[in-house]
Amino acid sequence: MIKRILPLMIMTLICLKGWSQDPQFSQFYANPLYLNPALAGGALAPRLTANYRNQWPALSANFVTASFGADVFLPNYNSGIGVQVTTDSQGLGNLKATDVALQYSYQINLNDVTSLRLGIQGGFASRSLDYYGLTFGDQFNNGGFTGNPSTDPFAQGGPNVSYADFSTGMMVYSDWYWLGLAAHHINRPNQAFSGTEARLPVKASLQAGLRIPFAGYTFLGNEIDKEKSISPAILYKKQGKYDQLDMGLYVTIEPLVLGMWYRGIPFKKYEPSINNHESLVFLAGFRQDKFSIGYSYDLTISTLGAGSGGAHEISLSYIFEPLTPKPRRSRSSKHQLSCPKF
Repeated sequence: MIKRILPLMIMTLICLKGWSQDPQFSQFYANPLYLNPALAGGALAPRLTANYRNQWPALSANFVTASFGADVFLPNYNSGIGVQVTTDSQGLGNLKATDVALQYSYQINLNDVTSLRLGIQGGFASRSLDYYGLTFGDQFNNGGFTGNPSTDPFAQGGPNVSYADFSTGMMVYSDWYWLGLAAHHINRPNQAFSGTEARLPVKASLQAGLRIPFAGYTFLGNEIDKEKSISPAILYKKQGKYDQLDMGLYVTIEPLVLGMWYRGIPFKKYEPSINNHESLVFLAGFRQDKFSIGYSYDLTISTLGAGSGGAHEISLSYIFEPLTPKPRRSRSSKHQLSCPKF
């Protein structure tokens, strides 16, 4: 009996975790389409991105997330379009998720130095629970685990669910600041594997930051070929009863980018005995012409401890030559987002 109850208990715990929070990336600006639909076309040129994250690799119940994106800016229409595929694998029960999303953004030039971008996203998501990651009683004998396939019905497969998912976002920015808002899962899709209802909470996020050039540089015109700046920034997210704050800064001296971040809300506790410090994030990146690569490590400072292995994350990006606009387009239509590349 216990071998039948145990998979159900594990499935329930994993599913609750899946409903409570979306996958996250420490290098969130290196994954712009995942961060905010308004960032589709934000490079003002065709762009490819790839991101990989392995969270808590020292634990058997780790989280592995990969994301692939492509977007382009259409200068004749002041619009950006993008597509992104995200895969996520969680826990011992192999709770797997695949999300495919299409984005559209429209850019409005408020004045010579400030622009507004509005974005929408529509996607399709699939969730499945694979029992092959579990072991069952008939796979053991007096000598231990035999490695033989199980004949238990639960080992023959697991449930799955699919649903449509919609999101929206906006961002206002200039050469030296940006402020964005995004709302994901605004239709609150039902993620339940059975006939019960388990609505995915809306994820609301705020992104904000400054780009401060080192003394002597304004970044207007073509004063320099390589960027030298410091960029303090924050990312605040709230989903269901939980919220989270990432705050830190990037230092860019091209071709190198270094960053350090704190994740958590130290003055807020969800449980009296549990602190709300999640991790310290350290970033190193390299940018050469149109190619960028970044690596970050999350040092876990929560009660889970450094023994979890933290999190390793890698990002890749390549920006192609921009599409040639029609001559009638104004110079201000080429106004580029000031967000960091990592």
